[in-house]
Amino acid sequence: MLPKFTYPLDPRTALVCGIDEAGRGPLMGDVVAGCVILDYNHPIAGLNDSKQLSEAKRDELAAQIKAQARAFGIGRASPQEIDELNILYATYLAMIRAFTAMTEMLVQKEGPEVLGAQADVASASAADILTPQLVDNKATVGSLCGRSSGGIALVLIDGNRIPPQLPQQGLSCEAVVKGDARVAEIAAASILAKTARDADLYALDKLYPEYGFALHKGYPTPLHLERIQRLEILPCYRRSFGPVRKILEERGLVASAVVESSATKERVQGSQGSLFELPD
Repeated sequence: MLPKFTYPLDPRTALVCGIDEAGRGPLMGDVVAGCVILDYNHPIAGLNDSKQLSEAKRDELAAQIKAQARAFGIGRASPQEIDELNILYATYLAMIRAFTAMTEMLVQKEGPEVLGAQADVASASAADILTPQLVDNKATVGSLCGRSSGGIALVLIDGNRIPPQLPQQGLSCEAVVKGDARVAEIAAASILAKTARDADLYALDKLYPEYGFALHKGYPTPLHLERIQRLEILPCYRRSFGPVRKILEERGLVASAVVESSATKERVQGSQGSLFELPD
């Protein structure tokens, strides 16, 4: 059971969504985000931080969330987008895509009036995020959310950072440290993100069994590092991450996604740290 969390408003009567991500630390694959609005008329028992659940329990709960949530969305940012932006900006991008997918489902199920006034704009892309104006203003995803969200009363995000686009759309947002172990909506989002990313890894494992993706899930374990030392660096790898970049350099290969102008690096590094830093 999750510890008691004091909501600033009642999630039984207001639209409250939770957002979380999976896959910031691995050397390969997408970073994946989930976004969920729960239906308190159909409660889901056993929600918790996905990392505290067995794989079988995560899969069971993911199916329940998809069947019983009021709305949910899953968003991704690709390894190429991670290399172009950095892992933090790419995580923001995945979260915005998950939020957009959730609002689209909500509108499809309940009608556009559930969100009030809405505005369609361009879909978010890595190229949009790296424009100087957006980076310099720390508005990392600009006006790129698929819909505005007048009817959503509160967005709760795991961690200590909020994707800047969400408050820019007029949303009330709150970052919740260890939210995946405290807030039911964030726990549900965590489970969807984790199970979606794991499914990606199992699919890749069937295509490339020699890499052991199903075993290490992309993390820099000794097994994984040994495999990539002697095998090809596949397109699914994040070439800007230290261990992968080092192997590419040792092989004399040009990682085109990593070659950027110093001006772009300075803009991104100025507020968010090294573009090539392996996240915690």
